[in-house]
Amino acid sequence: MIAYFLLVHRYPEQFKRLFKAIYDPRNHYLVHIDKSSGAELDADIRAFVAGYRNAAVLKGKRALWGGYSLVDAELRGMAELLCMDVNWEYFINLSGQDFPLKSQRQIMRFLSGSRGKEFIKAEDQYLTRPDTMSRVRKYVIETNNRIFRTILSRPFLKGVTPYIGNQWMIVSRRFCHFVVHAPQVARYKAFYKNTFIADEGFFQTVMMNTVEHGTVINDDMREIDWVPDGNIKLRPRTFQHEDAAMLIASPALFARKFDETVDAAIFAALECHLRTADAVESEPPRRMAKVPVDGLVAA
Repeated sequence: MIAYFLLVHRYPEQFKRLFKAIYDPRNHYLVHIDKSSGAELDADIRAFVAGYRNAAVLKGKRALWGGYSLVDAELRGMAELLCMDVNWEYFINLSGQDFPLKSQRQIMRFLSGSRGKEFIKAEDQYLTRPDTMSRVRKYVIETNNRIFRTILSRPFLKGVTPYIGNQWMIVSRRFCHFVVHAPQVARYKAFYKNTFIADEGFFQTVMMNTVEHGTVINDDMREIDWVPDGNIKLRPRTFQHEDAAMLIASPALFARKFDETVDAAIFAALECHLRTADAVESEPPRRMAKVPVDGLVAA
């Protein structure tokens, strides 16, 4: 059983297609609607989610890119999902502009064979991304829907190695419970609250410097095409219909990102692929025909 946490701030119809594509009555779904998205979008999505007994909406707050508010949303989402059900095994976070590349049966089968593993991009920040160390060393203030990056520097957490990756993960219930409730995580939360783009390092740093988790697989199981984008350096390219064959062939479970205002045809192609994959997964195994062997008939 999977606990899905979905972050939404625009494109309600695209979100609905995503939700239907990942829906399974055995799973649980929690949606966070960015408070800055407006009352109309909020009401639309709440009405849609209300039609599913295993889905709920988390109290919405403003989640600002680059701010700790995104980490806060994830932690609140984990805490709520832990209370919603005691049986789910994996937490998967998605944005409203993601889409699955595998059916739920395929994803469940993959995760059933991956118990004891955590899927998250995590690299030693000192060694692989030293250019980003200013994100955690420079004191940052998030207030009034703005982020202020000050010139004040501070040392990193004593005895801790900083790690970096991205926001997306497939992690165990064990880790979720630890990162939400463990007293020893409090100092990580306090420190990262005043860092820039905390959502790309907080969970990685907690996981890689503690022991309450499974084997870490340096892969978030997402298909993302990172392209240059000015000072941000990289951003995920928006997939379009011509990318369908590549996405369908990908071993990843999910892809990002998609934009219905850029190309809506890609959704139909992926939905058709998922229906076919689901039908194949649900077919009963075929009985093998008996084959003669050296004049005998195999039993």
